[in-house]
Amino acid sequence: MTTFGIFLSGEELNPRAMVEAGQLAEQAGFTHAWLSDHYHPWQESQGQSPFVWSVLGGLATTTQLTMTTAVTCPTFRIHPAIMAQAAATTAVLAPGRFRFGVGSGEALNEHILGEAWPPVSIRLERLEEAIDLMRQLWTGDIVTHQGRYYTVHNAKIFSLPEEEIPVLISGFGPEATELAARIGDGWMSTSPDADGHAQFKSKNSGVTQAGLKICWAPTEDEAKETAFRLWSHSGMGGQASQDVPMWHTFESIGENNTPDKLAEKVACGPDPQIAAERIRTYVDAGFDEVYIAQMGTDQAGGIRFLAEEVLPLL
Repeated sequence: MTTFGIFLSGEELNPRAMVEAGQLAEQAGFTHAWLSDHYHPWQESQGQSPFVWSVLGGLATTTQLTMTTAVTCPTFRIHPAIMAQAAATTAVLAPGRFRFGVGSGEALNEHILGEAWPPVSIRLERLEEAIDLMRQLWTGDIVTHQGRYYTVHNAKIFSLPEEEIPVLISGFGPEATELAARIGDGWMSTSPDADGHAQFKSKNSGVTQAGLKICWAPTEDEAKETAFRLWSHSGMGGQASQDVPMWHTFESIGENNTPDKLAEKVACGPDPQIAAERIRTYVDAGFDEVYIAQMGTDQAGGIRFLAEEVLPLL
């Protein structure tokens, strides 16, 4: 059976709203949550981008949700030795309820310290080294590491969870999916990628997760307007989603979209059947867990809609 979770979008929600939405989701029956990890929003209209580790602490101590970062890049703006400590602390606060979702990053968030943005092959090399380094630190040993990309001298993490921290790897394309299958504890995607899912599962029995967005509102027109205002670029970025460093460009990409075109890709409005059909494509692709975000500030309405009207159809 597929597990359905709530997807909390830090690009839209301030930190308190993220925690409150997670609490509402748990009250509605959800047991799992995805949390995005951004430095910038995709568009200025989204207006937010809190530090996800603070939000994770709030949810860890006020809910029993099983949480996954979706996703953290542990290779550019924060050194993997610091990421290892952050993940370990979160896992202590949420024993058995934290999975570390990682990926090779997006220029939108990772360019801020001025490093050159390398091709994906280099980004995946950095990610593999970072994961190995973090796992060394999670043993509790004193670690000295002189790698191709990272250096650590005599580092030891003292606050460690009793259980291992699962590392799930985001995979868009066969190279990243191969890395996830080879070294990951799971695989993550935002598309109903049956081929990628099969590629991963052919070599790895770990958990597979996927996420998508809907926009519930009392009317279809209101939902389309909200979705377009906040996510006009959605589904149009392609490789740009990884390589564009500024939100202004995503806004420009969105100028080629329309509310009606966006609604062809995002379930908009109060019809639960439309939302269920969109979610079902991820279930049919084979994912173990599917996470759903409500676009816009009415998180309570979207959560109620999902829990009471949509998920019963699935």
